[in-house]
Amino acid sequence: MKDLAHYKDVLLTRKRELYGRLHKIDRDLDTLKSSDSGERAVERENDEVLEEFGATGLKELAAIDAALDRLAAGTFGTCAKCGKPISAERLSAVPQAALCEECIAGP
Repeated sequence: MKDLAHYKDVLLTRKRELYGRLHKIDRDLDTLKSSDSGERAVERENDEVLEEFGATGLKELAAIDAALDRLAAGTFGTCAKCGKPISAERLSAVPQAALCEECIAGP
C-alpha cells in the first residue's frame, strides 16, 4: 500500500475541490432568476441538476471525512465490514473506500 501520507494528501485535495464546487453551486442556486416563464422553466431544471450534484458532493465529503477519521484511528485500508485489507488498486481508484471488493460485491 502507498504511504498513508499520500492518501491523506489525496483526500484533503479532493475535499478542497469539493468545497469549491459546492460553494459555486450555492452561488449559482442563489442567483436571480429570469422573469420570462420559459427561461424560468429551464433555470429550474438546471437548478435541479445542480442540487443533485450538491447532494452527491455532500455524500462524497462525508465519505472523505470518514476516511480521514480512519487514517487518524489507524484503520485506513482495512475493510470496515470484514477486517481484511482493501487492495491498493481499490484505494488508488477510490481512496475514501471503506469496504473491500468482496464486501461490496456481497454474497
